[in-house]
Amino acid sequence: MRKDIRLHGVTENNIEYYVFLAGADVCERFSYSFGDGGEDEVRLFSPGNEFVISREGISHRGNGGSFCEYMFGIDQPLADLAKGDVLNRLTMYGAYYGENDGRLQFTDRTDGTLSYDKIFFDGNAVCNYFFFVNSTRFRGPLKRQQKELVRLMGKAVKRSFSVGREDDNAIIEEILSLLEDPKAQLFLVKLINRRHREYRDLFRNLYYASKKIADEDFIRLTTLAETLRIDSYQQERIRVDVMYKHRDNKSIVDGYRNILVSCYGRGKISRMENARLTRLKTLAVRSKIPDALFYPLDELLKNDKWIVVDTEEHDYLAEVRQILEGLFLRERNIDNRINREDMLKLLHAKKRATENREHAFEEILLDAGRSCDERVRDGADLSLLEEFSSIITYFDRFDSTSSTISKIAFMENVRISEEMIRSFLGNKREFDSLHDGLFEELFVSGLFANRYLGKYGRYKVTTLVTGLKQIEENRMSTQTLLGQLLAIDQEESLFLLLRTHVREHIRNFYSRYAKQENQKELKREICDLLRSKKLITGDIPDDLFHEAILTVRKEAVYLHTILPTIISERNVALREDFLENSGLDRFFVEELEREYCAVNNISEQELSRIRKGQF
Repeated sequence: MRKDIRLHGVTENNIEYYVFLAGADVCERFSYSFGDGGEDEVRLFSPGNEFVISREGISHRGNGGSFCEYMFGIDQPLADLAKGDVLNRLTMYGAYYGENDGRLQFTDRTDGTLSYDKIFFDGNAVCNYFFFVNSTRFRGPLKRQQKELVRLMGKAVKRSFSVGREDDNAIIEEILSLLEDPKAQLFLVKLINRRHREYRDLFRNLYYASKKIADEDFIRLTTLAETLRIDSYQQERIRVDVMYKHRDNKSIVDGYRNILVSCYGRGKISRMENARLTRLKTLAVRSKIPDALFYPLDELLKNDKWIVVDTEEHDYLAEVRQILEGLFLRERNIDNRINREDMLKLLHAKKRATENREHAFEEILLDAGRSCDERVRDGADLSLLEEFSSIITYFDRFDSTSSTISKIAFMENVRISEEMIRSFLGNKREFDSLHDGLFEELFVSGLFANRYLGKYGRYKVTTLVTGLKQIEENRMSTQTLLGQLLAIDQEESLFLLLRTHVREHIRNFYSRYAKQENQKELKREICDLLRSKKLITGDIPDDLFHEAILTVRKEAVYLHTILPTIISERNVALREDFLENSGLDRFFVEELEREYCAVNNISEQELSRIRKGQF
């Protein structure tokens, strides 16, 4: 029977540690000690190995290393990122990647010291494991021991679900079984940052409840972070990691990653892949997935040497390069200032580059920025830097406006404020000063052409644009516009709530709901249910309730009559006709289609081909 010894404690700076001594004869061979009365440090040792837990950090020598679950957003090797089953970071003492061949190299210099700040900064912000092994199988030079350890357990440890679950028993069993030595002893140390864990648990509970953080919850998080003295970088890491692990978010982000990895491997991107990336980004906005989940993927995988299989974009990129390079003409008799027409071209190019995910646009901009800095450093007039800065200011306004208006269009419960409306007014004034109506041209027209823009999204954008015009004409106040937008958002939230509960009630309790008395009874039951859950306080408007009933009917007709016909006949026109005339949200219809395929064992690829007309 295998036995083990377990120690538990907390350091003075709130780092919780668990020490596990497991393997053959471990109870007869105690291999640990306490220093200075048992308060200052814990020392684990075996022949040739030592690990010390102190007040400020850890020190180690001998074989072994550390592992932890990858946090989304930290630097992850492309080789691991490309393999969807790699979950964990494994670091071996004295190992490094060769500069020439990029292969893992080992040395005999395995001793070292790490502070707790360093451990939870480079590794997982909450939980990290350290280990070493005592076995006759691992003898000789340390680099040989380390190489053998990686060969035996590296692949399995990096793919183990037990690490992320912090299932210590499973981790011990997995590693001991991999060592292939019945007399081996495993020394495992688990370090937990209790402050980070408390912040993570609170954020996860709040975020998973509704995929949003209300104002009062944000205040709670901020207060907790200040009390626990958690820096802003670690807060961001923890929040991003928690949001990524949400089931709905993870599937979209992983799909985005897989496309980028595929393109990275081939060195080119097709029009179809580009369209998929754009659609995933649109879906991410609608699903309240923050942009922060996509930034690390873009930074790691984008490549300026990609071949874009769509030459249509080359002309406008050449125009951008021509305008920006015009800043640096050396001939003093040439007027090379950026005029209004040039700025309009740059902004339209920025819009196209954003829609097409064209990284070359940013590369051209970065090259221009570097050239500008070098010329000013070498004595060029500072007006050159000022002019380039004015271009960047317009681009920053573009990014801010585009991101915010997209959230208003595709998300419910967006945190809308007077400050946001005033920002829209300021940006609209700046863009329209270049060309009358430019604001709507850049940010609104494209939204209305988006087939995924729902009824409430269209209503909010229309209200926003109309309200901004009336504020400029002194016919409306910012407070009035804010109230209108919040009212629409509240109505949307109530409608979505009603749609969900009406569907569930009809599915579980009502076979028929066409009669007025049935609908009244249904409404009364749903009102009572929502009030008991404290989701509403007043009554439900009749028109909104009947709209929810009508929506559920349309969904039922689509699922039970139209969709089977579309699939059997591969009738793309019938699907588009229904979507255009029913007014149902395309995102939700696609979710219904996925559920239908899953229940009826129909391949999603088959439905995807029908949508695209590829038979």
